[in-house]
Amino acid sequence: MIYCVIPEPMADELYERLSTYYADDANVTVIIDRRRSERRGREPVAAADRDQRSVRDRRRARVTGELPEVRQK
Repeated sequence: MIYCVIPEPMADELYERLSTYYADDANVTVIIDRRRSERRGREPVAAADRDQRSVRDRRRARVTGELPEVRQK
């Protein structure tokens, strides 16, 4: 999937034109960026909070036990 993101100030002149251009391509979606501010960097993280963070491994745990031998013909 490809997103063609248009800044809101340019939406009036570009949205309709790009939507028509990419109408036949199901892999492209034209969207308007309506964010008002950046989410990153709003509030600095206190040093005490940084020390308490834990790193988690999101990968699935390995299966316990032994795998059977693989025989080749």
